[in-house]
Amino acid sequence: MPTAVLTDRERTAVQAYLRLLHTVRAAFDTAAGPPEACRPPVVPPAVLAEAEQALSQAGLTGNEEAFFRLLQSRFPEP
Repeated sequence: MPTAVLTDRERTAVQAYLRLLHTVRAAFDTAAGPPEACRPPVVPPAVLAEAEQALSQAGLTGNEEAFFRLLQSRFPEP
């Protein structure tokens, strides 16, 4: 069973993931603007780089299963 306390690096990785998730959702939110302003969604490269770096520093690069288990343990579904 995973520990209830995240390490600083795990916390940073979770926070970066959540920022990335919110950014992607905002980019795909077509209801936010007029329909004629439809353009391809853009996610700033800095947000992606931050998430990649945080995952790497937490030792979670290439180990999505462990990362999502970590997320699920901290933020269980209602």
